[in-house]
Amino acid sequence: MDTYADLVFVGGRVVTVDADFSVASALAVTGGVIAAVGGRDDVAPLIGPGTRVIDLRGATLLPGINDSHLHGCAYGTATPPLSLDLGHPAVSSLADVADSVRDAVARAARGQWITGHGWDTGYLAECAADPSRLPSRHDLDAVSPDHPVVLYSFSGHATWVNSKALELIGVDRHTVAPPGGAVVKDDSGEPTGLLHEGAQALVQNALPPLSRRERADAVRSTLATLARLGITSYTEPGLGPCGDGIMRGALGTETLDVYRELLADGELTARVGVLLLPTGMASTAEEFARALTALDEAGYTGTTDPRRLAVHGVKVFADGIVPNKTAWMSEPYVGGGCGSLCVGGETDAERTAEINAMIRHAHAAGHQLGVHVTGDRGNDTVADAFAAAVAEHPRDDARHYIIHGDFLTAHAMKVLAAHDFGVNMNPTIKWTVADMEEDFVGAERAAYAWPYRDAVDAGVRVASGSDAPVTHPDWRQGVATMVLRESKAAGRVSGPEQRIGLAEAIRTYTIEAAWQDSADDWKGSLEPGKVADLCVLDGDLLGADPRDIPGMPVVLTVVDGRIVHDALRD
Repeated sequence: MDTYADLVFVGGRVVTVDADFSVASALAVTGGVIAAVGGRDDVAPLIGPGTRVIDLRGATLLPGINDSHLHGCAYGTATPPLSLDLGHPAVSSLADVADSVRDAVARAARGQWITGHGWDTGYLAECAADPSRLPSRHDLDAVSPDHPVVLYSFSGHATWVNSKALELIGVDRHTVAPPGGAVVKDDSGEPTGLLHEGAQALVQNALPPLSRRERADAVRSTLATLARLGITSYTEPGLGPCGDGIMRGALGTETLDVYRELLADGELTARVGVLLLPTGMASTAEEFARALTALDEAGYTGTTDPRRLAVHGVKVFADGIVPNKTAWMSEPYVGGGCGSLCVGGETDAERTAEINAMIRHAHAAGHQLGVHVTGDRGNDTVADAFAAAVAEHPRDDARHYIIHGDFLTAHAMKVLAAHDFGVNMNPTIKWTVADMEEDFVGAERAAYAWPYRDAVDAGVRVASGSDAPVTHPDWRQGVATMVLRESKAAGRVSGPEQRIGLAEAIRTYTIEAAWQDSADDWKGSLEPGKVADLCVLDGDLLGADPRDIPGMPVVLTVVDGRIVHDALRD
């Protein structure tokens, strides 16, 4: 034998995720590539003196997990040690938030800004008991009168600040919010400390942008977390000029430069795909075309190792986000909210024309498109725009996809399937918001939200992602949610008819996510000749109770044949 394997796995359940979803018991890796899949006899000839042989002892070997919608730099800045963790269950009340801020103040240098992420009124006891009780600057002033405090909601579409922060950014009773935003004020006209949507720019613009070192540290922190979770690929869904004002520039153009540096230094321990973010939520087609041309001319589409870092295409915003009632819906939310209107006060016809033009321009320029859209009407509009762009400028294998697709309609599914377009859904968001979803959209629409079963049955390419830092990037919880449709807090079932099987759920995090990356010919399944991106889960995943899946430990993660997480030797 001229070449022995570097790694050989035996004695487990090798879930190949091939076309037949076949299950083997052994696998060999040579030079970063899968050399053999089958039984012990198939890999035995590849075992040499330098081969590490791993007895899985019944554990499950999967393709490396691909989180197809994860803001890597933003997640790093939003999690400890770079930021306070204010998500559930880390905090469960306004008092808990105040305690966390008090502790941070005690450690902070004079005048330092205190930042935190993840608060959600649905999981803060005082707000849950009384929906009219919202977070206020006064909750924070008592524990931080001198340090400015900025706390981002779990969705990233609301920010909670204290009085010192309001003073420093110059927000008072006379402040007028930017278009598409809101400075929440009390009955006397004074700001409460809550800033929604575009008004968050008021505080973002006051904060110093992340340094290159801070961005690199944030990405490194994220990579370490992902390695422990078995995630070997992810999509950064939007880096560009529009991101320069979001989370201190975490989604900005400089972050892509940092990714390039980490690649050059050999520190990129996961494969990263990027969507460029030329403009924001309410941009015009003209602004979009101009900004995209500038990015293309600046050379942001190419990388030195496209299998490790690739710019796949462009992100476009068609609307806002459901919890803040700005989705593009055909009927208003419960208690009002956005119906036929979308963003910026536009009519359907005006917004449709702008979206059509942006999609047509990016498609004609050769880019893959990921379009952020929530709401039934918005999904129909985007799917039709994809089809129209391809009809006008035929192009094989464009692989455009809808981001979120929470209220994907039968019409949108039919169009997506007919043209081999995709949708990127977020099961852990469904798990997180299911207990309160009916308050926004009503019982029927809440049950339908994130229609996995219908989309898979319609033949749509469905990938799954966490949208971290909106949710923790735990694919195990995502799989359990797709199979069970149970909520985070109460365990209530929301839309059981939209459940999918375990094999189908695993595909959304592996081969279908690889399809989104235009990489399903070389990653996403365990087949000879494909890259050795692997995840080992302790226990029998295929035979487990779905409720136990989130607790099954990831004991080994391999990227390109290199072990990046090894709990077997710890």
